[in-house]
Amino acid sequence: MFLKENLRASDLLGMTLAFAGSYLLVNFAPNITQAISARTIQYYFVSWQFLIYLILEIFIFCILLYFYKRKGIKHIMILLTLVALLASLTVISVKAVSGMIAFSVTDKMQLTYPIFYIMFIIMIASCVFQVKFLHQATKLYNTAVVVPVNHVFFTTSAIIAGITFYKEFFGAAFLTTFIYFFGCFLSFLGVFLVTRNREKEHLPQSYIDFGNIPGERKLDKIQPDSNGLSYGTLPDGSDPTKSPSGGKKEV
Repeated sequence: MFLKENLRASDLLGMTLAFAGSYLLVNFAPNITQAISARTIQYYFVSWQFLIYLILEIFIFCILLYFYKRKGIKHIMILLTLVALLASLTVISVKAVSGMIAFSVTDKMQLTYPIFYIMFIIMIASCVFQVKFLHQATKLYNTAVVVPVNHVFFTTSAIIAGITFYKEFFGAAFLTTFIYFFGCFLSFLGVFLVTRNREKEHLPQSYIDFGNIPGERKLDKIQPDSNGLSYGTLPDGSDPTKSPSGGKKEV
């Protein structure tokens, strides 16, 4: 409606698959209710599974940040991978902070434990830097590409973080786990179909057609010329800014 884009058959199919995948994600997600106390978060925080995951994540983050800052490589995959790595920490810290607040309201006060403030700082810092890298990606690339890729990366990192830190799928039935990940696949496939070939619809023209200007007589199409100092040259190779005598025309 607002961007005046055409509604394609692949868009309808993609939206249907995305909704179906989201339905499966919601209904077959691990339904494990546990009281999240400060001692529980401390236990999860020092588990060997999470420590290995955290070391690998920091290592990958530092390598990507080196290519981004030092080498000046601002590829969309690098930027959104940085966002996804930070998003995994956001998911862990948000659930920990909200769980401890809820536990404080219903049971025993948890806000006096240092782990609450550690998780709170991680939550704020990861959110701020996520916005920074995501903003950089939207400045450099089309939003129709950034949003779906970020959706896929964010969902994947959130699932991995939940499995590693909270052990959400431990003890879950095989069929439930299979349908959940099948829902992820349908959602990702739907996003891919909606955004496929979107950028090709907005490619700029390779020439400027002066014949479309009302009231102006059509002379020719000026082709961009990267070898000259002027904007472009006519198809016969002549410079439109030069007069017949060889001098430059004044604008």
